[in-house]
Amino acid sequence: MCLAMAAPKSRLVVKLKSVRAVAVWTWGANEDICAICQNHLDGCAPGIDFPGDDSGVVWGGCKHAFHLHCISDSLQTSQLCPLCRRDWEWGAGGS
Repeated sequence: MCLAMAAPKSRLVVKLKSVRAVAVWTWGANEDICAICQNHLDGCAPGIDFPGDDSGVVWGGCKHAFHLHCISDSLQTSQLCPLCRRDWEWGAGGS
C-alpha cells in the first residue's frame, strides 16, 4: 500500500506598506444645490474661498437649505424664504 503525501500548502503573506482612507459625507438636505447661488451645498458660496464655517449650510423652518452667506445676503432685502416665500425662520437642520 502506497500512501501519497500531500505537498505542504504554501501561505501567501501580504504586508501593507501604507493605507489611504477615503471618506464621503453629505449634508442632510433634500436639495444638493443652493437655490440662491446655484452652487452645490458642499461647495463654496460666491465670494468665499474655502468650504466650511464661512460658507456653512443653514435650514429654514420650511426645511429649505442655503449657504449661510447666500441667505444672509438675501435676508437684507426680504425676510422671506427665496423658494417658498414663507416668512424666514431659522430651522434646526435638515430632514
